[in-house]
Amino acid sequence: MYTFFTIMILICAVLLILIVLVQNSKGGGLASGFGQGNQLMGVKKTADFLEKATWTLAIALIVFSLLASFSIPHKKEDKPAPIEQSMPNTPTAPQPQGK
Repeated sequence: MYTFFTIMILICAVLLILIVLVQNSKGGGLASGFGQGNQLMGVKKTADFLEKATWTLAIALIVFSLLASFSIPHKKEDKPAPIEQSMPNTPTAPQPQGK
C-alpha cells in the first residue's frame, strides 16, 4: 500500500508542477493562448479551471502524504538489533556485593 501512495504522490507532484507552470497570475502566458481560438471557453474559464486543478492536486498531495505516512511498513519483531546480538550478555549495572 505504501508503494501505491508513493506513486500517487509522484503523479500529483508532477501534475501540480506542470499546472503551476502553465498559469500566469496576470492573465497572460500559456493560459491565455488556450482561449484565443475558442470564444466559448475564454481565458477566464481556463484560468478558473487551472486554479481549481491546482487546489485539487495540492489537497490530494497532502492527503496521499498523510496516508503514506500511516501505511509505512513497521517490523514488529522482538529480535534484538544486530549490534545487541554481538555484545556479550553482561549486566548493565554492577551487582551489589554481600558481606
